[in-house]
Amino acid sequence: MQKLGDFKLPQFFNYPPYFTLQPGRAEWLDKGRRKCLVLWHRIQDWANIVLDFVKDNGLEDSVMTVEEIRSGIESRGTELHGIDRMVLMRALKLLEQKGKLAIFKGTTGDDEGLKFSI
Repeated sequence: MQKLGDFKLPQFFNYPPYFTLQPGRAEWLDKGRRKCLVLWHRIQDWANIVLDFVKDNGLEDSVMTVEEIRSGIESRGTELHGIDRMVLMRALKLLEQKGKLAIFKGTTGDDEGLKFSI
């Protein structure tokens, strides 16, 4: 059993069985398989959450920034508020591939613009 501070993790959390039984919920971040990204939702699920957020807030055919989704007033109280930027960008790129939005690059890495076409 692994120990995390004074808290002991149950046996089923031992790697690799826990992660290998969760397809789409964990992904390796490096070739050496030393860093792993554990997802609360699959990337497709995050993409659907973004679409629901856009529809619920009447943002269809609107232009906004990635940061507005992560930390804007509209996202407060939703699962998107404070979402990891890498996870959000992967969901947004999936939506871009499906033709649901266009991503516009800004002058710096953190000011991408988004135009939804739902």
